[in-house]
Amino acid sequence: MSLVRLNIKGISYSQTQSGAYALILSEVDGQRKLPIVIGAFEAQSIAIALEKEIEPPRPLTHDLFKNFSDRFDIVVKQVIIHKLVDGVFYASLICERDKTEEVIDARTSDAIALALRFSAPIFTYQNILEKAGIILKNDPKKEHTEDTSEEVILFENLDFETEETDTNKSSYHNKSIDQLHEILTKAVADEDYETAAKVRDEISKR
Repeated sequence: MSLVRLNIKGISYSQTQSGAYALILSEVDGQRKLPIVIGAFEAQSIAIALEKEIEPPRPLTHDLFKNFSDRFDIVVKQVIIHKLVDGVFYASLICERDKTEEVIDARTSDAIALALRFSAPIFTYQNILEKAGIILKNDPKKEHTEDTSEEVILFENLDFETEETDTNKSSYHNKSIDQLHEILTKAVADEDYETAAKVRDEISKR
């Protein structure tokens, strides 16, 4: 059964489950997307691993696992999402130490958070993509615009909220770059990563 390599396309707030997030994986050589519902902590951990500008003052659980593995020369070589049962994805970590390979069962969200920290590729099987993969259609209103990629239209990368309040928008919009960097530094120190992500987005817009 052939493996298909996946990339992380983005994270968005789940409209169907309160307090949950949707992790969107995309096949490298195709158009299918694999949406996986994950918890807030895992979404935060994955987002921090994706965003190099945000560094937690203390290691998160997945950072601790990475530090522990580095100390004992354990490497995560790849992650395989190998099973889908009743809407639940199952994953394995393919690890190596002293040229000995071990397979460790893991929740898919944890496996992906670790894959990012080890720069390990993520795979799934063709039959899982055929069963759970979706192809997103472009917005017909934007069909003739220069950028009609489905990812841009339908997903905002690392969007922690469904929408920002006008208060948040105006408060960040009126801040200078120096003030935004101060807010970002304080948010990271306070481990308020949702605020840090919003401020980082505002800095990126500038």
